[in-house]
Amino acid sequence: MPDITEILKAATPRQRTVKVCIRGDLASEVERLRDELAQVSQEWEPESIADEHPGRRLAALLQEAQTAAKAAEVPFVLRFVGDRAYNDLLAAHPSENPNELFDDRTFPRALIVASCVDPTMTAEQAEELFETVNVGEQKRLFDAAWEVHNDAASNASPFSLAASALLAGLGGEK
Repeated sequence: MPDITEILKAATPRQRTVKVCIRGDLASEVERLRDELAQVSQEWEPESIADEHPGRRLAALLQEAQTAAKAAEVPFVLRFVGDRAYNDLLAAHPSENPNELFDDRTFPRALIVASCVDPTMTAEQAEELFETVNVGEQKRLFDAAWEVHNDAASNASPFSLAASALLAGLGGEK
């Protein structure tokens, strides 16, 4: 039988890291170039065999833009705040609708602020961040905060087919 004292000594709060692109201009440029490349790929027809496909130049620009957007991603580490603090947050942000668990206007931001351990931020700083990053990036942060509080650890399965195949291919474990 496991000893609860030993289990408690080994226990750590669940956490997750999410990368958020803080440069909306770069993300927009990636989208614009993807769209332009898709359109050119569908519509372009060479006039002669010597014509160079305009998609080549666009693909190079897209690759540069994707690299820049990736470099503009900032990691946010979100951690489980504990059962009592989480329940206090839920209680502090009740929904007016009895069929909903929380106020969807205030609770997500409060959970992000409470859960974000790196970088730490105040409610005012989160508000400032959310005035810049789009709703999709905000949702990524909330989803991560929600998951560290509500998803079961079974999602952290110790088996990975991709990792096993890679290790086997590299001559490692099988």
